[in-house]
Amino acid sequence: MIATPSSSAASPVVPVILSGGVGTRLWPVSRESFPKQFWPLLSEKTLLQETALRSHKAGLEVEAPLVVCNEEHRFVVAEQLQDVGITERRIVLEPMARNSAPAIAAAAFLVAEKDPEAVLWVMAADAAIKDQAKLEAALEKAVTVARDGHVATFGMKPTRPETGYGYIERGEELAGVPGSYRVSHFHEKPESAVAAELWQRPEYYWNSGMFVVRADVFLQELKAHAPEIYTAVEKAVAGQKRERDFIRLDGEAFAASPEISVDHAIAERTSRAAVVPGDFGWSDVGSWDAVWELQDKDAQGNVATGNAYLEDTKNCYVRSDGIVTTLTGVEDLVVVVTTDAVMISHRDRAQDVKKIVKHLKAEGLPEATRHRRMYRPWGFYEGLIAGERFQVKRIVVHPGEKLSLQKHFHRAEHWVVVEGTALVQRDEEELLLRENESVYLPLGSVHRLENPGRIPLSLIEVQSGPYLGEDDIVRFDDIYSR
Repeated sequence: MIATPSSSAASPVVPVILSGGVGTRLWPVSRESFPKQFWPLLSEKTLLQETALRSHKAGLEVEAPLVVCNEEHRFVVAEQLQDVGITERRIVLEPMARNSAPAIAAAAFLVAEKDPEAVLWVMAADAAIKDQAKLEAALEKAVTVARDGHVATFGMKPTRPETGYGYIERGEELAGVPGSYRVSHFHEKPESAVAAELWQRPEYYWNSGMFVVRADVFLQELKAHAPEIYTAVEKAVAGQKRERDFIRLDGEAFAASPEISVDHAIAERTSRAAVVPGDFGWSDVGSWDAVWELQDKDAQGNVATGNAYLEDTKNCYVRSDGIVTTLTGVEDLVVVVTTDAVMISHRDRAQDVKKIVKHLKAEGLPEATRHRRMYRPWGFYEGLIAGERFQVKRIVVHPGEKLSLQKHFHRAEHWVVVEGTALVQRDEEELLLRENESVYLPLGSVHRLENPGRIPLSLIEVQSGPYLGEDDIVRFDDIYSR
């Protein structure tokens, strides 16, 4: 239900952070199991944390952020926001990916329950902005435009003939808000020859994908131009369930929504589209070449992080999260090393990494979508070694957390505590294990692992059996509602 518009002071600005992207062009660091917004690519903070803090500092009666994310990532989002002191937030869980228009629609319906004239400041969780002061100046103008009933977006001043971004063509200036314009036309990502022309023309801007719009205006435009989305998401929000920090949308209703971006659903169709030009150092961090551009470089134009060493090398980006990585006598390369994959590309071809990921998926390789380290609400596990009928994992459980009560049909397990204290339920037994103590869990035994201590619990798990897949789990009880 949408509330009655407020008639007193100006309605607040609500940051809406979309955290559903996969970021395949930043493979092998960014993967479906843990995409780029959760990684510290440009600073000590993750892209999600940088985005949330950016909105937190923006002023203009900005409220706590509303984050829309994949259900699988809900605890990662909550933990990362908590780690930077953002304790007031709402986290909306998409039952499945339906692109940006349904995600924003869910946020608009939820915000409109309290104040339909509240202004949504919609942004991706994985973008970078260099100049906070210039952003705030542009935001103030965009909020004014939005309160007047427009669907405002930020147009970035192009710095090169970029083919990876869409372009916005500005029209006439809006009355009463100098420096803001009606949108004449949205242009899809152009071919290189067209981009070479557009980026030098003053009426064209890069489309940042950030929108500023009143909740009621967005819903009006959605109902007019994409009624199937409006109907499906309205039902999904009406059937919401709340637990902890999370708002669960009704899965069956949300699944009925078409999968479409906000650009195609509304921005390119509405007569209310406006653009506010900005020059605050925006980037979608859409490739390793973009990461190289955004970071400080040495005298030879290199960016090197992690276990990387360079000699007689120029204009390269090197990141090693794993083994020692060296480069000698090369130029203009991207080299990214993780614990289970190596990616090498010319910087000019960095956008094509997504093609490699597509090939890896077609081959059924798990490295295409999953990391060795897999995060769970209770902590994480990571694969160390695997062979025929066995595998070894490291498991880390946060203080006070516990795994589900479960059993397996095809494997037995042996746990060895490395650090901390483990409380283990094995059928009718309850065992307290300390460092260097172990327990055997026979095939079919009902068991649960808990960390009752104040420091992380770390243990080594040895699995053995004819089938070792993660789907061989029967859960009897789970505090995380999985």
